Amino acid sequence: MEQNLHGAKQFESDGFIVFKSVVPPEQIEMLISAIESARQEVESPGLRNLLNRSAAVKIFASSSVSFKIAEQILGATPVPVRAILFDKTPAANWYVTWHQDLSIPVTNKVDVTGYGPWSTKDGILHVQPPAEILERMVSLRIHLDECSDNNGAIKFIAGSHLGGILDPEHTAQWRDHHDAVVCPARRGDIIAMRPLVLHSSSMSEAPDHRRVLHLEYASADLPAGMEWAEA
Repeated sequence: MEQNLHGAKQFESDGFIVFKSVVPPEQIEMLISAIESARQEVESPGLRNLLNRSAAVKIFASSSVSFKIAEQILGATPVPVRAILFDKTPAANWYVTWHQDLSIPVTNKVDVTGYGPWSTKDGILHVQPPAEILERMVSLRIHLDECSDNNGAIKFIAGSHLGGILDPEHTAQWRDHHDAVVCPARRGDIIAMRPLVLHSSSMSEAPDHRRVLHLEYASADLPAGMEWAEA
């Protein structure tokens, strides 16, 4: 997939960009079918560990337009490391506060300076790495449903990823002194984002399915024998 120079510069300066209508309807239907099948096993509005739960999601992450977008952004062969379903429904409708995505999935715990704290999510080991690892990642949000302004669309603070890992004080400064950009999306759109860009979402005013397949790709090697996990 080609992206013009203006778009590449916008992504690097803002930390996010929207690719319109890039996933064909038949692939959207395939993903919905695969995800809803996996979702029957877990009573939850969202679903983690989809690279392991769904062969169809893993194949899509490794070979589709999302893989090509990640390859173009990272400038290297991307490795899909995590897939999560996000949804908001009348029964599960919540506000997501401003935050950065700071943890990565790994297979093994190694005591390395700059890595920590450690946690376990859905049986997968996670750790917070230094900023330079997160800066060599990209997240792609594949929209399986339309997500309008009033249906909990994601919001970003442009440029906030350029400050590295932010402490609560600096997060509050970005939140209070910069305008938020709301990114509504249609079915088949992909929103690409840097993990370190501050993002949030409001409660839906008209809650309906707002299914988003969140894929994370990495291009950095980990130190001291630590290995990326698939989650």
